Amino acid sequence: MVDLKIYVNEKEMSVNEGITSFSLRDLIKKEADVVVLNGFIIKEDVPLKENDRVVFITKGAVPDREELESLLVSRHTPRVHERVEKACIGIAGLGGLGSNVAVALARIGIGKLVLVDYDLVEPSNLNRQHYFLKHIGMKKTRALKEIISEINPFVEVEIRDIYLDKTNMEESFKDVDIIVEAFDNPICKAELVNIALSKLTSKYIVAASGMAGHFSNNTIKTKKIRDKFYLIGDDISEAKPGCGLMAPRVSIAASHQANTVLRIILDEYET
Repeated sequence: MVDLKIYVNEKEMSVNEGITSFSLRDLIKKEADVVVLNGFIIKEDVPLKENDRVVFITKGAVPDREELESLLVSRHTPRVHERVEKACIGIAGLGGLGSNVAVALARIGIGKLVLVDYDLVEPSNLNRQHYFLKHIGMKKTRALKEIISEINPFVEVEIRDIYLDKTNMEESFKDVDIIVEAFDNPICKAELVNIALSKLTSKYIVAASGMAGHFSNNTIKTKKIRDKFYLIGDDISEAKPGCGLMAPRVSIAASHQANTVLRIILDEYET
């Protein structure tokens, strides 16, 4: 009988050729309610192939720490996590864009986040930012680090409670792979992009402009402006009196930013 190399809950093991997903479940974790094969929950039994990845999950059961990380990434496409967990992402500003980008990247198991902001959480932030009532009055950096620890404790989070300007931007992001620009202030946006393109030339930068109001979803686009520079938004809808920032469109833009970061990590560049 030929042995197959497969991965069960991200651990390599050998099984007999011809074994099926459900029969392996019955051998390893018979009480499992969910079988995830190569990132997809299966309802019908299938034979396993070389290098397949299988995860068995028991609904309602709290896994131990050793098992938790494999379950968190069980819905990824195979071999994605190996690249994601090595990436270091810097986020400039932790408001509606930055807080939601950070949470999305934490959920996919990013290796390290460098979170930079000087501000406190206040009530009007809660209409679009990923904070809760209990965080009012806390530093955004510390509140977001707490939130991420409750989502994915395996993400390394470095926080910097500083006001970013052209005097400290280069130093703040010199060790990251990709910079996410998530400022409210257009001057700060321009300064960070200029510094990234002129001084941090090995870094990618993913910026955003134009996500205010309650206009069409589909006008928010991801554009490649130049090599290593991506811009998300509709280029028009700036926040101003009579046109505020609201969770739906801000979250759409933040998701564009997070997915652009993921595609850069995986070498799937936008055209």
